[in-house]
Amino acid sequence: MIDARDVDWTRHALALAQKGAYSVTPNPKVGAVIVKNDHAIGQGWHQKAGEPHAEIHALNDAIAQGHEVRGATMYVSLEPCNHFGRTPPCTQAIIDSGISRVVAAMRDPHPKAAHGGEVLSASGIAFDLCDDLADEARALNLGFISRVTKNRPFVRVKAAVSLDGRLAAANGKSQWITGAAARRDGHHFRAMACALLTGIGTVLADDPSLLVRDVDTTRQPLRIVLDTHGRMPRHAKVVTDGGKTLIITAAPNYPIPAHENIEVFTQNPPPHHHTIDLHALMRELAEREINELHVEAGSRINGALLEADLIDELLIYTAPSVLGQEGLPLFALSREGLETTQSRLDAFHRFHAVATYPLAPDICVRWQRKE
Repeated sequence: MIDARDVDWTRHALALAQKGAYSVTPNPKVGAVIVKNDHAIGQGWHQKAGEPHAEIHALNDAIAQGHEVRGATMYVSLEPCNHFGRTPPCTQAIIDSGISRVVAAMRDPHPKAAHGGEVLSASGIAFDLCDDLADEARALNLGFISRVTKNRPFVRVKAAVSLDGRLAAANGKSQWITGAAARRDGHHFRAMACALLTGIGTVLADDPSLLVRDVDTTRQPLRIVLDTHGRMPRHAKVVTDGGKTLIITAAPNYPIPAHENIEVFTQNPPPHHHTIDLHALMRELAEREINELHVEAGSRINGALLEADLIDELLIYTAPSVLGQEGLPLFALSREGLETTQSRLDAFHRFHAVATYPLAPDICVRWQRKE
């Protein structure tokens, strides 16, 4: 039976999980707190893939402080895992510790790790789900859930636009549409992502580094560039600055040689098609354990992702400026895609606003797919 105190302690576990936002990928973000006599005696969060999980950190913290965990309750943001992966199963450590009850905010969606609650129950440990916080728990690990249940990453398209919805002026100039606060906020989402995707058009126009700045992180996401026909300049920052870059192409003889930091993946498109197969790309990225894919691209890639129904979230920063009818639109749709969206207005109703906040002089709206 879940009561108000259970909700409060589970919410504390969710807050702990957030501490691993920039470092745990491809694992889920997880926090744990051990409570006895209504006092926290140990806590922890998953800090890095391959290292101990949150439950183990919490147990070690309690023991280091000299506390007896037998008979205590453990609150976790995600059902304890029940399989050997990079580390042993947390369920066995919990059983061995003498913990008498475990409360989780949500079930583990990973088929291999699932059913930890049943294992705990079979060992005499009470297991409860705090359904009141299930939505918050899912929001914490949207990318992990998407990868293990849909076999593709969670795709977030970030864009800075004018009031009239333009990415750039008619001459292609786009730096900077939004102000410093909006750019800093965007880097927070970059840092959380496993990979950043852009197109060769953006590389040719802006020569971006696509590195995380303004955020204290120990990890730089993988950069992915869609370059169908092999137009990448040898001096581009994504090639020369030492960061890791994955180039997706359909060109049989790619001009940039692969080396330690550059991987070239040649996709074989269907006959008579001269573009990257986005659905196949998403499956490939899932195989590479990419949870969150952060997209900072131009109109054509944004439009192709929308037509392929692969966008899970739109992160839109709107500036108080007008770039005019000749400016570049947020989405460039094909003739077929335009006809589809014009004939089916519900195509524009697939997103709903989940957050709106000012970043003076701009404003950010996060739109997520309706499930």
